[in-house]
Amino acid sequence: MPICEIDQLIDEVIEREGGYVNHPADRGGATNWGITEAVARRQGFAGDMRDLPRGDAAAIYRRLYWAKPRFDAVATRAPALAAEMFDTGINMGTGTATGFLQRALNALNREGKDYPDLTVDRQIGAATIAALDAFLAKRGKAAESVLLKAVEALQGAHYLHIAEARPSQEAFVYGWLANRIG
Repeated sequence: MPICEIDQLIDEVIEREGGYVNHPADRGGATNWGITEAVARRQGFAGDMRDLPRGDAAAIYRRLYWAKPRFDAVATRAPALAAEMFDTGINMGTGTATGFLQRALNALNREGKDYPDLTVDRQIGAATIAALDAFLAKRGKAAESVLLKAVEALQGAHYLHIAEARPSQEAFVYGWLANRIG
């Protein structure tokens, strides 16, 4: 994917998440288009979750899970990585997705020889963008693919940890791994 097209990513996530769901084991409670009731309420939606308009869900995805965490800035440098962070951010929180990126960049900087270690503050700021730029420049064509693998490895380990800590979440692990890793 040469360019990370946010509208396409949003359409794909809405298609995968589907319409209204209220699974008893889902800690997020009722969702529609993948948007939890708590998020919808914080964004001003007051109606029944079954009635959340698709357009409202798309706007929430664009605002909260793309622009606000600055995944759009990642997309100009590493579109496949940005797409993964967008999806991870929806599923686990944008801070978690950003923390995975920062941890991976720290592990890949060859003990600070390529760029300084980042503080894992779970926010994309100037230092994270500078480290990403330095990593991509230093490692060349395969860099984005390797960084994406590192982020996905952290994501997969996190899913397993969730299931180990809360067995009720085992109902979701297969789907998480099948639809969100690799």
